[in-house]
Amino acid sequence: MRNVGENSPTSMNHQMLSLKVLDLSLRIFAIPLSVASIWVTVTDKQDSSSYGNLEFSTLMGLKYMVCVNAISAGYSLAAVVSSWLRGFLTKDWFFLFLDQVVAYLMVTSVAAVAEILYLAYNGDRDVSWSEVCSFYGKFCSRAKVALVLHALVLLCFLGLTLISAYRVFSQYRPPCVPSKEAELQNG
Repeated sequence: MRNVGENSPTSMNHQMLSLKVLDLSLRIFAIPLSVASIWVTVTDKQDSSSYGNLEFSTLMGLKYMVCVNAISAGYSLAAVVSSWLRGFLTKDWFFLFLDQVVAYLMVTSVAAVAEILYLAYNGDRDVSWSEVCSFYGKFCSRAKVALVLHALVLLCFLGLTLISAYRVFSQYRPPCVPSKEAELQNG
C-alpha cells in the first residue's frame, strides 16, 4: 500500500491548485493597486506662490510610472480572464515571458520615481539643484504614496515570475548525473 507522500499525484495536484490560487490572487491584487497608483499620481498637483504649479505631467518618471501601471493593470486583467480559457497558447511559457517583461518594466519605473523623489527631497549640490519638497510637500507626499503602491505591484509581479518559472520548469526532469560506477564502466 502506498502512502500519500510529498511526490504523490494527490500532493502534486494540491500544490498546483495552491499555486494557481496564489497566482490568481496576486494578479487580482495587482489590478486595484495599479489603478490606485495611477489615480494618486494623475491627481497629484500643487501650486506654490514662489515657484508656480507642479503636476505629474511635468516629470517624465511619473508619466512613465503611470504608463507601466496601466500596462500592468491591463495585463493582469487579461491574464485573469485568460486563465479561465483552455488551451490559450502554451500559457505557462507565455505567462513566464510576460510576467518577467512586466516585472522588469516595473523595476525600471520604481527606480525612476525613487530617483525623482530622492532629488526632490535632497537636491543635488553638484549640479545646483535644490530640494523642492519644502515648497511642494503635498506633491512629494502623494508621489511617495504612489511609489509605495507601485512597489507593492512590483512585489506581486516578482511573486508571479517565481510562480510562472516554477510552473514551467517543474514540467521537466532534472538532468541525470551519472554515478561513479557508470563513469568507471564507460571510462
